[in-house]
Order: sequence, then C-alpha cells, then structure tokens
Amino acid sequence: MAGKQVKEKIVLKVEKRKILGKKVKKLRKEDILPANIYGKNVKSLAVQVSLKDFLPVYKKVGETGIVEIMVEGEKTPRHVLIHNVQKDPVSDQPLHADFHQVLLTEKITASIPVELVGESPAVQQNLGVLIQPLSEVEVEALPTDLPEQFTIDISSLKEVDQTITVGDLKPPAGVKIITSGKEILVKINPPTKEEEVAPPPAEEAPSAGGPTEEKPAAEKPAGEEKKTEEAVPSKEQKSEPEKK
Repeated sequence: MAGKQVKEKIVLKVEKRKILGKKVKKLRKEDILPANIYGKNVKSLAVQVSLKDFLPVYKKVGETGIVEIMVEGEKTPRHVLIHNVQKDPVSDQPLHADFHQVLLTEKITASIPVELVGESPAVQQNLGVLIQPLSEVEVEALPTDLPEQFTIDISSLKEVDQTITVGDLKPPAGVKIITSGKEILVKINPPTKEEEVAPPPAEEAPSAGGPTEEKPAAEKPAGEEKKTEEAVPSKEQKSEPEKK
C-alpha cells in the first residue's frame, strides 16, 4: 500500500501571456492553454503553453509530480506542481491551469489520490457492496518526495463491514500523512435488501398488450345502470301499453 513516485525529469516550455480576461478564448481556439504561475514569495505570472505539449505532461505527472517550467526569456527553470486544471464539461479538454511554484528544499502539503486494485471476495460472492468514502489523502513532504498515488489491494476484504483505513497505509520515507488514521478509505457495506426493489407478483401485474379487465358491476358508481335503463327502454316496456 505504499505510494509510487515519479522521479523522471519533466520539462515544459511556456511563454509569457499578454492576452488576458475573456480574450483568452482566442488562444483556446488556437489550441493554446492559458495558465498562471504562482507560489510563496512568487509574483504571479500569466503564461501560455501549447495544448499538445501540456496534455502528455499532465497525463504523466498529474497534480503530484514536479515539472520544470522553462519560461521564455528566463535562464533558470521553475519547479512547479500542476494545480486547478479547469476542463470543458463537454469535450473534457483543459481550459486553464495553475502552476504552483515550489522550493525543492521546503515541505509542502498535497492531496494524493487513492487507487484500488484487485478484487474483493465479498463483492465477488455478492455478500456486500464496496464503497470508497475517501479518494484522496493529504500528506506533507518535500516536493520531490510526493508519491504519485497510494495503491490499495482490496482482495483482503472478504466479509461485510470490513474496512481499510488511512492508518493502514504505509507512506514512503519522508512522507507524513496528515489525514486522520481513523478515516475509512474502503468498506464493504451490506447488500441492498431485494424486497425493497422487488417488482409486484406476476399475477397482479397486467400483461403487456393484453386486454383490460372490465370493472365489475359492483364497482360501478351507484345509479349508473339505472340511468342506462332510463335512457334506452327495453322492448317489453314498450309493448305493455299495447296489451292494455
């Protein structure tokens, strides 16, 4: 359950951005991603980067891997973490990103994602339902020590009410978990009772496309038959006066 780390040197070239505000839509149409560099004791800087260069880097490091940003016109790279990537709800393409500049010698806090692997016997045997109340864990570490993710093997979950908590995680050296160890990461809940969602008995459910049963005479509104008789008299009623 230890986190794995990304130690490969990742470099991304960006340019200083002059287009600000709503005008950045023009950049997006040209597949250029508007972004900002910010950090502790760092003056915020508006930048832009080619989307084709950004996407593979973001896919590789996520929000926990260090990226060396080379700003056009600067000789020294900036070490950053990619944060707050805003995406289009339809295309899922990035619309904006923040680059959090950090010092490699200063510890920071970050949220590390939790990934589940394996299969739970309790779920396979339909004994229970697996839930994941917590999908991220907050840690403190040097930027270069941040794990990419925590991996949890759920094959040990064999019974209902079994759990895996934050305290069960084994962080790599130099990483301190801040989230309470009592917090539940994964749990096997009892299955939903079938009777709560069971359909009505077959004999009570009308067949599809079948004839509709007539309402019994006893259920017809009072006086309905009487009105019908008055409106359409029978032949016997018509012939009685003739016998007289």
